[in-house]
Amino acid sequence: MDSANLPPPPDRNPLGDISVLYVCVLLRAAEAEGVNVQDLTNRFQLNEQTLTSPAARISIPRFMRLGHAAIESCGNATLGLRMGALSRPIDAGIAGLAGECASTAGAAIQTLIRYSLLTSRNSRGTPKTEPEKRRLQFYSIRPYNRFNRFVVDSVLGAWTQFLRTVSGQWDVLEKVTIEYPSTGMDELFEGWFRCPVQFGAAMNSVTVRQDLWNQEAMQAQPAMHEKLVLLCDTEMREIQRGWTTGDRVKSLLTPLFRGETPSLETIASKLGVTPWTLQRQLSAEKTSFRKLMDDTRKQLARDYIRETETSLSEIAWLLGFSNPAAMHKAYRRWFGLSPGEHRKQFREMIK
Repeated sequence: MDSANLPPPPDRNPLGDISVLYVCVLLRAAEAEGVNVQDLTNRFQLNEQTLTSPAARISIPRFMRLGHAAIESCGNATLGLRMGALSRPIDAGIAGLAGECASTAGAAIQTLIRYSLLTSRNSRGTPKTEPEKRRLQFYSIRPYNRFNRFVVDSVLGAWTQFLRTVSGQWDVLEKVTIEYPSTGMDELFEGWFRCPVQFGAAMNSVTVRQDLWNQEAMQAQPAMHEKLVLLCDTEMREIQRGWTTGDRVKSLLTPLFRGETPSLETIASKLGVTPWTLQRQLSAEKTSFRKLMDDTRKQLARDYIRETETSLSEIAWLLGFSNPAAMHKAYRRWFGLSPGEHRKQFREMIK
């Protein structure tokens, strides 16, 4: 199964999760900006045991709130770029090490991205490479706000820094495109990436220089690259093992909601089966497409309300409701109170 289609384990946060390896990069950048990271880790209940566990992950919403809190503390809205500058191949785990010893810079970054699921999973999608265009694309995480812009900056920044590390060169890109609108710091971004940066673009991406794409990597070691890739493949197979058809359906639903209700036919097509076969498989698991869609919306709604500051109208759009009123009605059916009342309760609990 292609990594882009891998489903999440059923016990993980439906919005996604991320390795503490990236949390440590965030804390490293915050500390470099003068933030008292001990206060930050205490506030977000991140103890030393969690931060030093290679298997530990935190939810995507929690990671975004942590990043926002760090930005609020240091006043640097471009903390994501600082994260990128301080990223090392090892911060991407075994995928980073495998990429570092690939034969060329292009092969190195493709390896890193191909195994990104080993350290992060987001219900919005997966990053991808377009080798023929030398383009690396990070999926959309609209709508953008002060909680998630730094995520785009940090990912594109980390990819750029990785290319600088494996190539030994500073100017590695032709251009950068960023989906969210300009925040008035265009010159700062162009100075950091050392190439033109387009805001309000159709996608989040970086395009690698042609000469650099085929350049031999500084740490190229074919035998070690092969060994580490085999380890990555083994871990990827472990991720796939034991998930049901229902889990796969739920993983596909979230990115397809966005202003509409995905059909059974659409999901069946993405799974490579007929609608009738999908219905039969779900029935054998004692569930249904309608129930899975309702359960997924319920989980996502709760987490959007609890973990983010996303507006109710934006949440309705993200969950595929025709309008906020329809989402409001469903929320009352699920939880017995309105989204606004529930958010107020959650805020009071963490005071």
